[in-house]
Amino acid sequence: MLAATGERTTRRPRVIHEIKYDGFRIIAQRETGSTRLITRNGHDFSGRFPLILAAVAALPVQSCTVDGEAIACDERGLSVFEMIRWRQHDNAVTLCAFDLLELEGEDLRREPIEVRKATLKGLLRRAQPGIAFNRHFELDGTIVYEQACALGCEGIVSKRLGSPYRPGRSDCWIKVKNPNAPAVTREAEEDWS
Repeated sequence: MLAATGERTTRRPRVIHEIKYDGFRIIAQRETGSTRLITRNGHDFSGRFPLILAAVAALPVQSCTVDGEAIACDERGLSVFEMIRWRQHDNAVTLCAFDLLELEGEDLRREPIEVRKATLKGLLRRAQPGIAFNRHFELDGTIVYEQACALGCEGIVSKRLGSPYRPGRSDCWIKVKNPNAPAVTREAEEDWS
C-alpha cells in the first residue's frame, strides 16, 4: 500500500499520524524455516540487513508479514538516508515496522489499520534489536507535522482509521513531506538527472 501525496496535514477525525522516515521500504516475510526482506521494487535485501533479518527470524511466531521502513539513525536518533544508501551501516539498520499484513497464516489486510497496528505492537513487545514498532499519534495532524519538521524528519503519513490494507496508492494514507528535509531535496535532484 502506498500513500497518496498531500499538500497539507489533515484535521479530520478518525485519523492517526506516523512519522515518515527516510530509508528503504521493506516487506519482512517470515515463513517456517525462512525469512526474507523484500523492497518495494521487489529486490531481495535479506543479505543486506542482518540485524533486521535476525530480529524478524526471532519473533515468537511461525509466520508473519510486516511492512516497514529500514532506517539507519544518526547520533540524534534521526533517520539519515545517506547512512543506508552507501551501505556504510548495514549491520545497524533497523526496521521501523508500521503494519502487519499476515500472522500465523491469517491474512490481516482486510482488518482495520487500528487492529493491525495493535496486533503488531503486541508481536513486537519483546522483539530483539533490529525491529521496532513505529508509534502513531492521535493528535491534530498539524501539530504532529510541525513537530516532525522541527526535528528534521521527512514528514508524516496520516492514515484513516478503519481502513484495510490495499495494494497500490490509496487516499486512506496521505503523506505530507517536510519541504526542508534532505529526502525532498535529494528526490528533486534525482528527478533532474
